[in-house]
Amino acid sequence: MELYVLWNQYWVWFALALGLGILEILVPGYILLGFALAAAAIGVIFAAGVGPADMMMGSLPITLTFYGAASLIIWLGLRHFFGRRDGQVKIWDKDINEN
Repeated sequence: MELYVLWNQYWVWFALALGLGILEILVPGYILLGFALAAAAIGVIFAAGVGPADMMMGSLPITLTFYGAASLIIWLGLRHFFGRRDGQVKIWDKDINEN
């Protein structure tokens, strides 16, 4: 008898994306948005059955690795797109007294 697992179902990833998107609205900062978009991307991969879906279907560690990599890539893209926030600390490379 095969154990039914939820992590390889597309609707679970879409539900995770929706939940993380709602949390991003409540706690702004563009941190959870990258995780939400990555969860939606994994959901699309599972729903369409394209790309690495067959490899991810059989292994939770492989799925989580793809999710982590997608989260990092999307977060870096969002960081580049939205840039530095106004309240963020500026790092000075040069001292005012240096000539």
